[in-house]
Amino acid sequence: MTTVDNDADVIVVGAGPGGSTTAYHLARHGVRVLLLEKTEFPREKVCGDGLTPRAVKQLVKLGVDTSPGSGWLRNRGLRVIGGGVRLELDWPDLASFPNYGLVRTRLDFDDLLAKRAVEAGAELRTGVNVTGPVLAEDGRVTGITAEVGPDKTPATFTAPLVVASDGVSGRLPLALGLAKREDRPMGVAVRRYYRSPVRHEDDYLESWLELRSKENPEKLLPGYGWIFGMGDGRVNVGLGVLNSSAAFGRTNYRRLLVDWLAGTPAEWGMADEANADGPVLGAALPMGFNRVPHYTRGVLLVGDSGGMVNPFNGEGIAYAMESGELAAEIMVQALARPAGPERERALAGYPAELKVRYGGYYRLGNVFVKLIGNPHVMRIATKHGMPHPTLMRFVLKLMANLTDPRGGDAMDRIINGLAKAAPAV
Repeated sequence: MTTVDNDADVIVVGAGPGGSTTAYHLARHGVRVLLLEKTEFPREKVCGDGLTPRAVKQLVKLGVDTSPGSGWLRNRGLRVIGGGVRLELDWPDLASFPNYGLVRTRLDFDDLLAKRAVEAGAELRTGVNVTGPVLAEDGRVTGITAEVGPDKTPATFTAPLVVASDGVSGRLPLALGLAKREDRPMGVAVRRYYRSPVRHEDDYLESWLELRSKENPEKLLPGYGWIFGMGDGRVNVGLGVLNSSAAFGRTNYRRLLVDWLAGTPAEWGMADEANADGPVLGAALPMGFNRVPHYTRGVLLVGDSGGMVNPFNGEGIAYAMESGELAAEIMVQALARPAGPERERALAGYPAELKVRYGGYYRLGNVFVKLIGNPHVMRIATKHGMPHPTLMRFVLKLMANLTDPRGGDAMDRIINGLAKAAPAV
């Protein structure tokens, strides 16, 4: 048998939260990992910068110090504004997840995670733009081609397994013919930083279920907004629109954001262009497994590349990190087996486990997206749901996917039962 001297046991394409988490857990188990990133750190990324307890749990697994002294701003829960009601909902106290969330800019958040992967033993190479897969005669992926550095020097890297964690663009999966599914939810989000002395420190992430224009307060604007204090004199303000909305793809989202903020109190600083810290930036949110299969021919899809954003709340970081950890666990076991049917049997466990964990829950989320895309349904839900704190606590648990899988309270049992009963996507 011919021995191939591979560059790594696993190549991870993209050093976002999903890729770095995958690389960390692989390296911790002694796997030779090559983590490739097309940009240089630190680097900007369009995001709300808010982390729920699901993401905090993953950070703790990576050994990250999440204390305020290490540059993190903690939050107690979610403040929901809509239907004339302002409701503060604390994160639930659970055995499975911590009871606090965090805020931190992606500018150094991704850099921090990539460094954790390197400290665990992964090899990080930045300035490497992956251009496509290397295919064996049987169609299996045995590596990637890339352009390296400012001179775009052609290069080839080989490994028996490749992880596509290259984000919503999914260039590597697309090169394998894995296009996004049009029958799954998709969102668009835009965000901007503003200097705001009165809003930059907040114990709660703030979600706006109704957006109104200053010019015509009676008219509801499309989409849903957020205001997250950064703790550094700035706020992260943004809005999202789902593809179930009639406004999706037909709206100037940047103008929509400015129109909404023009009606906010002057002392907040968000209605004044002079307080803006940087441009309005946008990104797509691939939801509910909108690209499958999550494993094929030696390639595993992680995070946004596999459309793993939660349809209920637009959260992507937690699911990128969770899928990265799972992918690493599966690959560690697969690489311990001989190449061929035995290894493939182990790798097939990755999409199967993703389906068990999220399939039913994402099915519920896909239905939810279609319902709230109807303004009439949304108005009724906001008007009649918001005044009831107990109901809203249930909604918070459901939308943030925060339950104890075993035991738990009645709310947990109902939500877990619904997710199990729903046919997996």
